[in-house]
Amino acid sequence: MSASFIAPGATLGVMGGGQLARMFVHAAQRLGYATAVLDPDPDSPAGLVSHHHIRADYLDGNGLDELAELSAAVTTEFENVPAQALARLAERRPVAPAAAAVAICQDRATEKAHFARSNVPCAPYTVLAGVGELVGVRGDLLPGILKTARLGYDGKGQVRVGTRAELSSGWAALGSVACVLEKMLPLAHEISVIVARGADGALVNLPVQQNLHRDGVLAVTQVPAAAVPADVQQRAAASARQIATELGYVGVLCVEFFVLRDGSLIANEMAPRPHNSGHYSIDACDISQFELQVRAMTGATLPEPRLHSPCVMLNLLGDLWFDDQGEERPAGPDWAAVLALPGVHLHLYGKSQARSGRKMGHLTVTAPSLEAADAVAREAAVRLGIEGW
Repeated sequence: MSASFIAPGATLGVMGGGQLARMFVHAAQRLGYATAVLDPDPDSPAGLVSHHHIRADYLDGNGLDELAELSAAVTTEFENVPAQALARLAERRPVAPAAAAVAICQDRATEKAHFARSNVPCAPYTVLAGVGELVGVRGDLLPGILKTARLGYDGKGQVRVGTRAELSSGWAALGSVACVLEKMLPLAHEISVIVARGADGALVNLPVQQNLHRDGVLAVTQVPAAAVPADVQQRAAASARQIATELGYVGVLCVEFFVLRDGSLIANEMAPRPHNSGHYSIDACDISQFELQVRAMTGATLPEPRLHSPCVMLNLLGDLWFDDQGEERPAGPDWAAVLALPGVHLHLYGKSQARSGRKMGHLTVTAPSLEAADAVAREAAVRLGIEGW
């Protein structure tokens, strides 16, 4: 345990008030900490359950000062919190992750450069800073994925392009801003690794997660990642640890990887926070990603997480709250039918309004075997009206 350990009873601050902050708040409170959330939304999911809710913009000086005054240490819920706000907080309080690390994750070009510095391969790419650079794009980068360099997440800010004409129209559709063009590669699997690193350099990671995305949004996570060879999983964990070490990172970091059909491994992107694909750890591991976040920012020991139950996690999007005609179901999805299934753990995020594509909650199914968890998860999907996978 660090000499600068922040003991329970102190207040921990978090920038952002969405579902990730809500689950962080729950983990912190269970360990005996008070919490303070800075988020402008008066109905933010985390603000509704926190001891303190500072209703201010992320760059509001008075709000940041109040958060620093209340908190013994501060973390962030999502990568698009302005790095300069974290830098200002760091003048008065420990902030994990640091502003410099978050700034790297906020820009796809600097993120990929960091992968290279960490000796972790990523897909062939080029940075397009202006429209004049489209003409000179190498032909072997097409077909590819054109992504805005900043402020992209959950499939937003990106478009597939197969030809130079599509590249040009895609650039315009994304707002004619700086972009990264990545070559499309033959994928076998999508996986992610969540690591936690302390200020003392101690590193642990959750088991490798195997993921399925739909329209750029995570739909299903299963652990263990049974279809992925053990040596590939080991390489992914080692690469994620190396990326965190080279960043001098403190906190929880998720690195997403693509496993190609030839067995090679490439880094896709990273998120300087807990991640949707790690939510299963609340129910299937002896320590969750959110407790790791609390431990990292308070200087507590980081134990290696242990998976005690194979599991399948389903993302619950706002579409489930509407029928086939687009009318909202007054009672919502049929939760009673789902909760009748064995090993089901329902997590709803306290969001007052459902919208198509909005993350409203998740469902984790634990079982003695992955096959059993998968069978129950598929039945839950049928009862909720989620398409099969």
